[in-house]
Amino acid sequence: MTKTCSAPGKIYVFGEHAVVYGKRAIASAINLRTTATVTESNQTEIKSPLGTTGIDYMVHPYISRCIEHLSIPAVSIRIDSEIPVGSGLGSSAAAVIATLGALNAEFDLGMTRTAIAEAGHQIEREVQGAASPTDTFVSTMGGTVVITPGQSPPASAKLRLIDCDIVVGDTREFSSTKELVGNVRILHERYPDIMNPIFDIIDSLSEIGVPLIERGDYRSVGELMNIDHGLLDAIGVGSAKLSALVYAARDAGAYGAKITGAGGGGCIVALADDAEAVASEINDAGGNAIITKASREGVRVRT
Repeated sequence: MTKTCSAPGKIYVFGEHAVVYGKRAIASAINLRTTATVTESNQTEIKSPLGTTGIDYMVHPYISRCIEHLSIPAVSIRIDSEIPVGSGLGSSAAAVIATLGALNAEFDLGMTRTAIAEAGHQIEREVQGAASPTDTFVSTMGGTVVITPGQSPPASAKLRLIDCDIVVGDTREFSSTKELVGNVRILHERYPDIMNPIFDIIDSLSEIGVPLIERGDYRSVGELMNIDHGLLDAIGVGSAKLSALVYAARDAGAYGAKITGAGGGGCIVALADDAEAVASEINDAGGNAIITKASREGVRVRT
């Protein structure tokens, strides 16, 4: 038999990096999805735009770990994705959750959504060395969510779904989440008295942002996103290209714009009333603009 499952990417409104240190984050699933198609086979095979391999931790570390984590028979898995790799949009989490969902359906493993999210977080942590539960949780559950780490599963609350336009600006520059998280960890160990207050402020942005999102006050949410971008720049995860796209989006009238995800490359996210104008400025600044919306749906099996 064959089972196909898809899972969404995500944006961070607030909280990337700080969430690794137990701080709150607000994230939202978006209408860009990764699809995993699973078929029982005589030998394990993983197919994606990266190539065709067996279990291979160099080319397909996340999918390889999914297979070994569940201790399943030989299987063929094909991964197709609308999410740019290494972009800060949760591409690895979406691939992991879509794969776990498809394997769960194909082998009738009886995993709940909570179990899928927990397994996904464990897999990301094992591959990356450190990982927030946010990406895998949002990819599994969908919606706009505030996450409070420190519990298993992390405490979470669904917020009003973001209903303005979302414009993603892709720098087309790959960034390694593992490397960037490691760099921030080194800074944190070296300068805890500086880094901890920055993470506390980012936590406050999430706290203040909750009622603003609930009211649909995206202009105020945008102002806080602009502050968050400056803090992410301060901890060393910005780049000239990311900032160029951020300022292009703001100049075009975006409510706010910031890095989303690990930084270093990848994408920025802007909330906008006139998405076409913001996308045009991002493209003119050398980025690749993607207009999208928040997604209520998380992981789903194609029937």
